Amino acid sequence: MTYNEEMRSLTAEIRGKEHVNILSLETSCDETAAAVVQDGRVIRSNIVFSQIDLHALYGGVVPEIASRAHVEACDRVIDEALRAAGMTAQEIDACAVTYGPGLVGALLTGVSCMKGYSYALRKPLIPVNHIEGHIAANYLSHPDLKPPFLCLVVSGGHSHLVRVEDYGVYTLIGQTTDDAAGEAFDKAARILGLPYPGGPRIDALAEEGNPHYLQLPNPHTEGRYDYSFSGLKTAFINACHRMEQRGETLPKADLAASFREAVVSMLVEKAMLAVDENPELAPAIALAGGVSANRELRRRMQAACDRRGLPLYMPELQLCGDNGAMIGSAAYYRLMRGEIADLTLNAVPALRLVERRTVHG
Repeated sequence: MTYNEEMRSLTAEIRGKEHVNILSLETSCDETAAAVVQDGRVIRSNIVFSQIDLHALYGGVVPEIASRAHVEACDRVIDEALRAAGMTAQEIDACAVTYGPGLVGALLTGVSCMKGYSYALRKPLIPVNHIEGHIAANYLSHPDLKPPFLCLVVSGGHSHLVRVEDYGVYTLIGQTTDDAAGEAFDKAARILGLPYPGGPRIDALAEEGNPHYLQLPNPHTEGRYDYSFSGLKTAFINACHRMEQRGETLPKADLAASFREAVVSMLVEKAMLAVDENPELAPAIALAGGVSANRELRRRMQAACDRRGLPLYMPELQLCGDNGAMIGSAAYYRLMRGEIADLTLNAVPALRLVERRTVHG
């Protein structure tokens, strides 16, 4: 029996088990994270090694440094995840890994590591899309959540409005046409002299400021439910530069609050426009991604959903950022459909979640 035949046979057996435990690894950017997740809903362990201190000196993620740090940390976080779960490697049913999108070197490190584990342990290997992992974080925080629902995915590299039709089945409703929301927050934070990572710093500082201090533009997009943050970011940078050229001290809290207000307003307004014009899209709404930890976004989405009588699901704060548990959750539903990888699996840094399908208002 070939390796691929053996893995397909094992997958069929695993799908019939009462409980399935998956060891998962996430290395798409600057966190090395491993977890053990049971049945896609229960976290048995979730270990995250953050590289923030390594990249803070440079004001952002340095891909080569990130890749080297992943090489050094992968085995450690996997061993710790198994210990925390009270399991041995042989007791795991399957292995899972993020294979895209993300930084190519970082992804290759994780993919290579888990291909080795899969082969050595003789366990099926499940490839997971990083964006799908963020969506699946909601299954861990909300065991009652089931498709269909509408999900706003907002992170450092992605801003998507996605209809979750079923587990692993998605329709793209809207997306950013340029920068992602998280990237815009990081650039604005740098202009204000805030340390990396900028998004959480902007959010914290904005709590002390006046959100109406600076009026920023609301960029037009060709797609009715699309986002655009590049012009907004440029207008903010230019306003700060003009103040500095006049010798004025930047009112950082007010500027942070104004920028957060502009970004969050756009995110919420476009999502609610899609809901109002296509009520069938959203029996429920979810947030996902690192920016889903933003306090104002959570407040505004909750208020907008309450007005419409829609349930809103948000990941616990510890599951908003990159982590291994979200990859294990998404992997479970892939495994249940028999979707496993062979040893030719490669990193796909520009991997898409779904091809666009237009939804008309």
